[in-house]
Amino acid sequence: MKLAVFSAKAYDRTYFDKVSSTRFADLCTIDYHTFSLSEETAPLAHSCDAVCVFVNDTLDEPVLRALHAGGVRAILLRCAGFNHVDLLTAETLGLFVANVPAYSPEAVAEFAVTLVQTLNRKTHRAYNRVRESNFNIEGLLGMTLHGKTVGIVGVGRIGLAAAKIFRGFGCRILAYDPYAGPEFTSELGTLVELDTLLQESHVVSLHCPLTEGTRHLMNGTTLARMKPGAMLVNTSRGGLIDTAAVIEALKTHQLGGVALDVYEAESELFYNDHSGEIIEDDVLMRLLTFPNVLICGHQGFFTREALTEIATVTLSNLSDFVGGRSCANSLVTEGHVLVKPDTAPVRL
Repeated sequence: MKLAVFSAKAYDRTYFDKVSSTRFADLCTIDYHTFSLSEETAPLAHSCDAVCVFVNDTLDEPVLRALHAGGVRAILLRCAGFNHVDLLTAETLGLFVANVPAYSPEAVAEFAVTLVQTLNRKTHRAYNRVRESNFNIEGLLGMTLHGKTVGIVGVGRIGLAAAKIFRGFGCRILAYDPYAGPEFTSELGTLVELDTLLQESHVVSLHCPLTEGTRHLMNGTTLARMKPGAMLVNTSRGGLIDTAAVIEALKTHQLGGVALDVYEAESELFYNDHSGEIIEDDVLMRLLTFPNVLICGHQGFFTREALTEIATVTLSNLSDFVGGRSCANSLVTEGHVLVKPDTAPVRL
């Protein structure tokens, strides 16, 4: 069995090699490619039985057909989201597709809270001031989170973990999720409609999957319904937010701050060093001019525990495929789409 890993960074190689050697020694040989999977790079997977991809790799119909023609029969996603995969084409081709539905959900939840605290208390700006021997605290005023209302959009594994952390700060928790499970109890918070959540929350944190139904969930209309001066946080998928509408809401002061670990046009930028280049994305560059905007490069998952879990579950999915066993994380198997990308109540 030969596996091609695309968009592979040094840390991917480290953790995949470690897990492979200790738990899946005879499963496969691995070829690592630092570049992303696309129609142009798909031929490099020819003669491979499976490919492993990440959030910004392309898995549309042309790519899937090219992979299939080259002998690939399994698509392994080392992420939870699968909005970038044409599952219907995968079904037609009989491809096995499996994801990693949960990898240290606390890691992403903790990072969401980190973004809120950083943006709210302006610790990033304070750090830069002190580095220049400027100990003036004017302009660094924040709010006390205790007693404030936090709205969690999507209470799957990550959203639930975030709600518990914010609850520990003494926040009132509101949640919107049409597929909320029994894990979200009345002791933790209150399930409400989205409009109610937006109108009452001082902080809105997004933890829902990106589907056709949630794309641009935060748009001009929904942003206008938010409490004036509230903070918006997104550690899920960039496409949940209409970035142009966010810029307008920042300009009118409807939004008090925005913290993003994801961006809807991130695929051409994130995970690579562009510090010596001119960035041509005018929307992103405009966002970066706001003093009340904090942007990171999709690192919420980036912990030792999460990387170990990602490698372990990915190779376990491959092991199930090779062994002909039922795989709990399959999205497409035996010619059937098990999870519809536009309607599924995916728990992130």
